[in-house]
Order: sequence, then structure tokens, then C-alpha cells
Amino acid sequence: MAIIEFVILTGLGVVLGALIVNMSNDRQQQRILDDAFYRLLQIQNGKISLIQLAAAAKVDAEAAQKYLERQAQIFSAMLEIDEQGDTFYRFPKLSLPPSLEKSQW
Repeated sequence: MAIIEFVILTGLGVVLGALIVNMSNDRQQQRILDDAFYRLLQIQNGKISLIQLAAAAKVDAEAAQKYLERQAQIFSAMLEIDEQGDTFYRFPKLSLPPSLEKSQW
């Protein structure tokens, strides 16, 4: 009976450890996406494409797409297509207070 309990507790420990590692990775990826998104928002004057975000954050396109679509919904961004047929989101213009403009992102 002790062996079964040991196996169950060990299994639960492994599952819990995997969940903790996964949550940590998700948080880290979120932070990286946030940094890349706000940097691009400022540099690109509110015009961000999926490939720009994925490249800047160095994440896969699926993760970048989910993030970008969520941000577009939150900030009421408009989906636009340029003359070359490239798709991008147009976000409201980012106007930072002077004290934040001089600090590092």
C-alpha cells in the first residue's frame, strides 16, 4: 500500500512541477510580448503587423497572433491592408508624458 501512495504522490509532484514550469514560461513569454508590443507601438506610430511582433519578441506566429488579436480588441485597433497587400493593425497613437519619453523602455 505504501508503494501505491508513493507512486501517486510522486505523480502528483511531477504534474504540479510541470504546471509551475509552464506558468513561469507563459509569464515570461507574456512579458517579452508586452515589451516588444509597446516598443513597436512607439517606433511604428501605432502600426504593427503580426510578423513584426513575432520577430521583435522572437516567439512563434501563433503566440504572437493570439497576443496581437487580444491587444487589438482591448485597444480597439483597426485591421488595415497597405498597398502591398500586407495586413497590420492600426492602434491609437501612443502619446507618452515627457518624463516617460526620456526613460528607457
